[in-house]
Amino acid sequence: MKNELILKRCTKCGNVIEVLNNKCDGISCCGVPMLEVKSNTEECAIEKHIPTYEKVEDEILVKVNHVMEKEHYIEWICMVNENKKIMVKLYPEQEAQARFPYIKGATLYSYCNKHGLWKTEVE
Repeated sequence: MKNELILKRCTKCGNVIEVLNNKCDGISCCGVPMLEVKSNTEECAIEKHIPTYEKVEDEILVKVNHVMEKEHYIEWICMVNENKKIMVKLYPEQEAQARFPYIKGATLYSYCNKHGLWKTEVE
């Protein structure tokens, strides 16, 4: 699917991997099958997870209005389009934001270490 980021997560250790070619369900970690991480698109918690963006000339400034504490934070923000994926790794205590080129129709993802994957589309 266009602009899709396919992730699998281990239910034992929490490892997350990206699947580039999803042709089998047999991926495992720690002796158990890894589960696909589904993207959320609607907020349901006090913390915000869905990435928002502001267009600045030929770029977008992407932000996630979320706590960035040692135990609870946004691990990364990513932009995906048909032939490009740009990911910015984040760390506790820094701002949950990144700059990407403006590409209409691209998908923005954010990953919370406690609440998983979130996405929105660039218009």
